[in-house]
Amino acid sequence: MSGELGPPQAGPSRAGHDSPNAERNRIGVPGGVIRRAGATGRRSWIQKVLEQITDSPRQWVTPSEVVPVAVLAVQRYLLEDEPRDVEPKPPLYCYDVTISDGVYQEKCYLDPSLNSLVYKNILKVGIEMKISRVSCIYNEKRLGQGILCIDSVHCGETLEAISLETPFRNRAHREVPERPLRGGKSHYLALWNNEDPYGDIWLTNKQPEEHNFNNTRIISLSHLEMTWSNRRNFPALLVRILHKSKLRYYGKPDRKMIEPYQTFLEVADSSGTVSVIMWNALCPEWYKSLRVGLVLLLQDYSVKKSYPFRMQPLPVDPHIKLISTMEICLNLRDPPTNIIIIPERQVKPEWRLPKLYHRFITRSELDDMPGNRICDVIGILVFVGRVQRSKKKESREDFWSYRWIHIADGTSEQPFIVELFSTSQPEIFENIYPMTYFICTQLKVVRNDTQVPKLLYLTTTNESRVFITGHRGQPYTNNTKNANRPSTSQAAKRESQNQERDGKHYPDDGPLASQGIHTSSGSLSPTKKKRIVQGPSDKPVTVPQPETSAESKGNKPTTSSNVQRRGSTGIGVQGKARKTISDRWESLLWREKKFGLIDHLRYSSVHPESIPRKFIFEHRNFLTQQYNSQPAKYIPPEGRPPKLDDFKSARSLGHFEITILGLNHEIAIDVAFLPMYSPEDIRTSQIDTLLTCMNYSCVFPQEGPSTDKVRGPRALAGDIIKAATELDRVHIVCILDICSLGNNKAEVYLQKIYRPDNPS
Repeated sequence: MSGELGPPQAGPSRAGHDSPNAERNRIGVPGGVIRRAGATGRRSWIQKVLEQITDSPRQWVTPSEVVPVAVLAVQRYLLEDEPRDVEPKPPLYCYDVTISDGVYQEKCYLDPSLNSLVYKNILKVGIEMKISRVSCIYNEKRLGQGILCIDSVHCGETLEAISLETPFRNRAHREVPERPLRGGKSHYLALWNNEDPYGDIWLTNKQPEEHNFNNTRIISLSHLEMTWSNRRNFPALLVRILHKSKLRYYGKPDRKMIEPYQTFLEVADSSGTVSVIMWNALCPEWYKSLRVGLVLLLQDYSVKKSYPFRMQPLPVDPHIKLISTMEICLNLRDPPTNIIIIPERQVKPEWRLPKLYHRFITRSELDDMPGNRICDVIGILVFVGRVQRSKKKESREDFWSYRWIHIADGTSEQPFIVELFSTSQPEIFENIYPMTYFICTQLKVVRNDTQVPKLLYLTTTNESRVFITGHRGQPYTNNTKNANRPSTSQAAKRESQNQERDGKHYPDDGPLASQGIHTSSGSLSPTKKKRIVQGPSDKPVTVPQPETSAESKGNKPTTSSNVQRRGSTGIGVQGKARKTISDRWESLLWREKKFGLIDHLRYSSVHPESIPRKFIFEHRNFLTQQYNSQPAKYIPPEGRPPKLDDFKSARSLGHFEITILGLNHEIAIDVAFLPMYSPEDIRTSQIDTLLTCMNYSCVFPQEGPSTDKVRGPRALAGDIIKAATELDRVHIVCILDICSLGNNKAEVYLQKIYRPDNPS
């Protein structure tokens, strides 16, 4: 294999000592034959290590020779408990890591104590890794079978290219569908969330088929509602899918379910609409083949009383009865459900199946819509944020995946701002980029008119679906409102200044409230957008930020602090050469105290992956990969990939380095401040005072008529420095965003500054 191991990103990570790992040994071993290699060809390091450990009386060994291997896959699955375990033991999930030594590939079990390397994005696909300690878990029921376990590693640098032609040493590791090494689970989970279908168990080959209805007895939903409690056998249902929910994974360590999935379909006939629940193994078989609008014939289903606390989505036709007293259950067994997709050409008008209707709105209409209203939108993507994760409530290891996007429809100067959570459509969620025709359904309006500035954006619901290709034949293509929309080029031209990509964001981040004396410094270089104001009538709208952590609602400390600042700013100029212009301001107090600090935390740098980039269509695949979460399997690059620094920044006003001094003058922290500025967007280029910018999370337009003349970055930087000096010796409280970028990299951003009216 090519490449040399760079400096390790994490020190040697080890798991356990001579005693076996408690979590590891409580799971069954499915197998994996340990064979001795022949004398022909190049010797495999993997084979030599296996021979060394099988000849050793210990349960673990230190390889006699440590050589770099390439990481080809990192795959996650649920960690099962043994029956004797009273309570689930952490962690909930474990990982199989596929490595290659250039001769063989081997799927190995990662000791749970090393899971943090995956959480922090240190252990990932495409890197070189040195394994300094291994062990073997044997299958005690069969001779010569065991699993290689990784107990101690050094993670190195990313390799330029890795060959995928090397064979698996163990033939069982290349079987389809893939199976986890340990436990009774039949499949892997998506690497970063539980909502996305992942792996080859998820089928897509279900096709419509002609059906002879001569001997098929069909019952209407309204009739079934009245009679189901007195029936043993139920006639067939002929229905159309109106809504399809995202997947719900309900696996637990103490539940011995092989495929614990659930999804909801809202189906309807001419008499009503009802919820259909698809359970367990039927989900991998049918979920990806079912789409909204298909006509289904359902046979051998079961009926039960509906769950009282579940909210059904609004029916597409208000004249259709909403049946909420029963639910239709589809199972692989008890009884085994028969599902048939009826081709649209066989659908008869006399069946009177409901048509699909969409609640499309324009951006100009959104301003007048009340909160919680459900709507659909269509337009051109003009901004795609990086994938972020937020932790689910009451869960240590489960996360939601989401990203922020902007959609322009040409009816307003402002785009739709959408908080796009995973809709169990990873093939779309992970492959969206600017200049794409984009449709998103079942969005909920989020607004707050009482705060300043007003809050207004859209967020996905459980039934939201997204579309980027295959629009022909969809009902929304005939919608008169959509027919009058501007063309792709017209809508995109209005929002060309927002054609940018945000940086990659890894698992954990969050806001932090801090009191301190504020000493301000700034260094301007091309960096990412932090906040946007939506004009033009001096009515700014908060834009949720794709590059920062979740908004810190309710985290407004009441205690203020003394303020001193030190400031320096530099402006990165695009062109053949980069010219740096520096402005600095340093408070007198900071000059006196900075050399006597107990600790000085330095988090003011902005990493390349956090800078929004101008989108270039020819490099869409590279940019898409850069701003998604890390994949579970290695994807070979197409040719020689470019570097992020080769792409022009979408913002020219760089960033400010701000130093905050603690109340006791013992600790200071350097953080980044990222004001929004673009010379192409006059609506967002005005700078007010620093305190106003931070309090309202945006930049306000100046009063009076707008002008086409926009002040340059250096003049605006000077205004911010001047505004910072006006906060000298003022009590403030700072809200900081902490962003973990993975690979031991973190950034801290100044989100807001508060100056309480009544300092205490």
